[in-house]
Amino acid sequence: MTDLTHIAAQLEAQAIELPSWAFGNSGTRFKVYGTPGTPRDPFEKIADAAQVHKFTALAPTVALHIPWDKVEDYSVLRMHAEDHGVALGTVNSNTFQDDVYKFGALTHEDAAVRRQAIDHHLECIDIMHQTGSRDLKIWLAEGSNYPGQADLRGRQDRLHESLSEIYARLGAEHRLVLEYKFFEPAFYHTDVPDWGTSYAQVSALGDQALVCLDTGHHAPGTNIEFIVMQLLRLGKLGSFDFNSRFYADDDLIVGAADPFQLFRILFEVVRGGGLNNPDVAFMLDQCHNVEEKIPGQIRSVLNVQEMTARALLVDRDALAAAQKAGDVLGAHAIFNDAFYTDVRPALADWRESRGLPRDPFAAYAASGYQQQIAADRVGGTQAGWGA
Repeated sequence: MTDLTHIAAQLEAQAIELPSWAFGNSGTRFKVYGTPGTPRDPFEKIADAAQVHKFTALAPTVALHIPWDKVEDYSVLRMHAEDHGVALGTVNSNTFQDDVYKFGALTHEDAAVRRQAIDHHLECIDIMHQTGSRDLKIWLAEGSNYPGQADLRGRQDRLHESLSEIYARLGAEHRLVLEYKFFEPAFYHTDVPDWGTSYAQVSALGDQALVCLDTGHHAPGTNIEFIVMQLLRLGKLGSFDFNSRFYADDDLIVGAADPFQLFRILFEVVRGGGLNNPDVAFMLDQCHNVEEKIPGQIRSVLNVQEMTARALLVDRDALAAAQKAGDVLGAHAIFNDAFYTDVRPALADWRESRGLPRDPFAAYAASGYQQQIAADRVGGTQAGWGA
């Protein structure tokens, strides 16, 4: 069996933040599906997220989405999370659901619309002070559908001006992480479509502004691990949103479509010093439309853990020697040997040695939690897309 002793400390330190919205209902453009036991408020979302951490010890924080997770008193929500053994993490803003943002938010031609969008982000920063959150994550559904529809340069200038005002409000302990997405919902141009645009915008702001890389937000064939390497090299990779895609932004369980890609990404994270680096946050960003939500999150964090273990098993000295010698097949074999190593039995032993269940899925199923919430949460409005 594979020996994980020499990488145990690195596995022990791994932490992956969960998204509160993964526990709500979601679906396609055509239908949002309801499921028994779905949370009805942010408190129940956090309780469900805490179950993932309970059975894996991998998910100690939960990201919030504003206004979906708005409450009257965030100090109460913070204490609720702590009572469940987790903490509140990244605060995600939302400028993509109000009618006024039809033609943009932070990039809008109308100063009054930009003012509303900026004020929303300032509100998010105020919430961060109450939740103890470090990161404000911004994703912008802004762009145009037709050539000539919008002033491309003007929108970039207005984006910089808007982000500058938001950035100026950050506390010394805060960071702004700017996500990118190459299309959707705009199809001709997107205001932050790639890592280069995000990098250019955050670099103009300062050291507390970084790039968020969503693994599902790339065109087919994109070498995502190269982008990971480059952002780590530049000191501007602030966070990951881990998910998986077959076609576009599918928001599937991370590693589902291409486990080898996830391995390659995590190898560059290890190579670049990003593993267990407090400056590089690991987060999930995915929706569970047909699978159960808590087991879906358990599967995701375990996928990240398994591929991290494999990436740590790469014999980097032997790989470097093969690379320097121009031994193409030798280097490729060293890389693949680690990827094809089945670490699951060793990880099961390692979990057991830490007082965790060998099989988190079986342990969760046997706990009766799913049956309990299905019975207790009858009535009320389930949380879901846009709520």
